[in-house]
Amino acid sequence: MITLIIYMLIIRKDIMDNTILKQLLTEYDSKRMHALEDLENRKKTLRESSAEYVQLEKNLQSLSLDSLKSMLSLSSEEKEKKLKSLQEKTDKITSEKAMLLKKLNLPQDYLLPHFDCSLCKDTGYLDNSLCSCIKQKLYDIEYNKSNIGNIRTENFDNFNFDIYSDEPNPSLYHSQFSPRENIKKIYDISQKFVKNFDSPDEKNLMFLGPTGLGKTFLSNCIAKEILDSGKTVLYQTAPVMLDSIIKSKFEKNSSTILENILSVDLLVIDDLGTETMNSMKFTELFTIINTRLLNQSAKITKTIISTNLDLKDIFTVYNERIGSRIVGDYNICRFFGDDLRLKK
Repeated sequence: MITLIIYMLIIRKDIMDNTILKQLLTEYDSKRMHALEDLENRKKTLRESSAEYVQLEKNLQSLSLDSLKSMLSLSSEEKEKKLKSLQEKTDKITSEKAMLLKKLNLPQDYLLPHFDCSLCKDTGYLDNSLCSCIKQKLYDIEYNKSNIGNIRTENFDNFNFDIYSDEPNPSLYHSQFSPRENIKKIYDISQKFVKNFDSPDEKNLMFLGPTGLGKTFLSNCIAKEILDSGKTVLYQTAPVMLDSIIKSKFEKNSSTILENILSVDLLVIDDLGTETMNSMKFTELFTIINTRLLNQSAKITKTIISTNLDLKDIFTVYNERIGSRIVGDYNICRFFGDDLRLKK
């Protein structure tokens, strides 16, 4: 009876996943059709207002028809020459269209479909695999919006250095730098992380420091840039992430959750150190950190860990294997200063 219930739960989860994917693909079909309809409407408007555009369209159609007819009777060598000539004439008409758009004060993409995703063109697929845009939507559904809902406001463009003190306090902060100088260094490290994300030599990031110093804000800044580049991001607190993995194992549904955590392009683990640890969670945490580090030869995956713990506490709270992995393969960024929440 228990085996039957487990089997039914697995089947039910698979059906739910397929249903969600089908719903998303239906939405994508609708978005794509809408984008193409909008394009046709823009073309119609341009035809009604510009005789020059109408003539350019006729020239292109005529060129295509004439070339198609003549190609039927040509040899392979002659076809190659004809295709080259056709391309040159097509490029000329395309250039004339661009000049016309500029003259009419219209954007250069006016005669192109405006898809939400420039990679898959709102098909949901890229090279016979799911596009990163639809993978991200699946992550968002599976993990309740991936906890990255604030990236529209919390991004590099809105980062304010002035809220950090410019007064050094070596006795308090154990650093010769002021909080402002320090955050500028961390900011530069974060931007370098984004720029070199696809390099296996670029280290992961660990943000250390008390609450209220901008660790989550800066994580969101990075997450937005990675999302905008067409990659996937999963943002979870350590307690929720580890509890969900343990729970899924007892429900015989560990594969999807753990696979997503291990394979997502950028994994942000927030609040490390606030979870209640046991031997199973130690094992899962090490598996996540270690596997994502070893992924680099097959697929570039990066991780950001944010914690209120000091570096020495990492070795105290966790075991030597986890601590040494973090120290050896993460760029450690220590945040210090006054609680920024008190300045609002």
